[in-house]
Amino acid sequence: MGASRRFDALQFQSSRSGTAGFSVTTAITGASGHVGAALSRALLEAGEQLRLLVHEDTRALEGLAAHRVRADLTDPDSLRRAFEDVEVVYHLAASISLDGRHVELLRRVNIEGTRNVLQACRICRVRRLIHFSTIEALSDLNPRKPTDENNPLADRNNTTLYGWTKAESERLVLEAAADGLDAVIIAPTAILGPFDCKPSHLGKSLLDLYHNRLPALIRGGFNWVDVRDVVAGSLAAQQRARRGERYILSGSWRSLPEMADLVQKITGRKTPRLALPVWLARGASRIAGVLPGLSSKYPAFTPDALLAISKHRGVSCEKARLELDYNPRPIEVTLQDTFQWFRQQGFLED
Repeated sequence: MGASRRFDALQFQSSRSGTAGFSVTTAITGASGHVGAALSRALLEAGEQLRLLVHEDTRALEGLAAHRVRADLTDPDSLRRAFEDVEVVYHLAASISLDGRHVELLRRVNIEGTRNVLQACRICRVRRLIHFSTIEALSDLNPRKPTDENNPLADRNNTTLYGWTKAESERLVLEAAADGLDAVIIAPTAILGPFDCKPSHLGKSLLDLYHNRLPALIRGGFNWVDVRDVVAGSLAAQQRARRGERYILSGSWRSLPEMADLVQKITGRKTPRLALPVWLARGASRIAGVLPGLSSKYPAFTPDALLAISKHRGVSCEKARLELDYNPRPIEVTLQDTFQWFRQQGFLED
């Protein structure tokens, strides 16, 4: 199935039948996350037989006819059991934090966990690994030049703590590919879209905008991409990507105030007008530790978060367009479908 195929908001269907007799060929780590939930549905629709690695919260996978196994990235034995007889592994599981307080957790899950995944793939003779990274793993040293796959991997001095741990995990994957493992890397930007069951940090931000929970915004922004386009790109990468290569899956850059305006136009709900400059928010965050931000439940405007919204304004997905037939949809369509899905799931209070 090529990446040119569109995955619409309510397209994914699943049987509620049992999983007895499945001959598992594909495994997904982090299957219960936002991308994992969408990817699982797309693979099932394509006729794949799945083994979904889960940790605790499995709400996103309810009703899916796929075998679930408990596994932990920090437990090598659980990964080896999970990858037995598997042909393809999509490695999505990661720890995400922008508040700078979870250094050890990020290192243990994102770096050592990836090391364990690679070793399990070797032992189980997995045919292909698709490793999910992030645009934050790449340096943004020249703001006049769009970020592309030729940008060097970031170090701790020029990205967030999360981005640094993902850069270190990429180094491990690239070393494994050079040593013979058939592994490829995809690097999405900021992901939005349907099937955000928990919801994610960015999904919570949209809901906070809708429910008028935010006193102010920041003038920075992200390159935003639809989760369904990330899924389409990852499916194409499994089929056509070259071993040891990285593919950026991006969409379009919008500032946070621009996103708030779009949310207001789409939903009719009033969103904040006040937008603080990044320098002012950065000074306040250094004094106060955190500044109330995009989510009432997540400290969005920490120093790391402010760094994230100040980088990668220009991002090129030309390599993915040429090699994976990647074609991201407009952010307006993503927001319309996301709020439609949120409403159907009962997340919106009128």
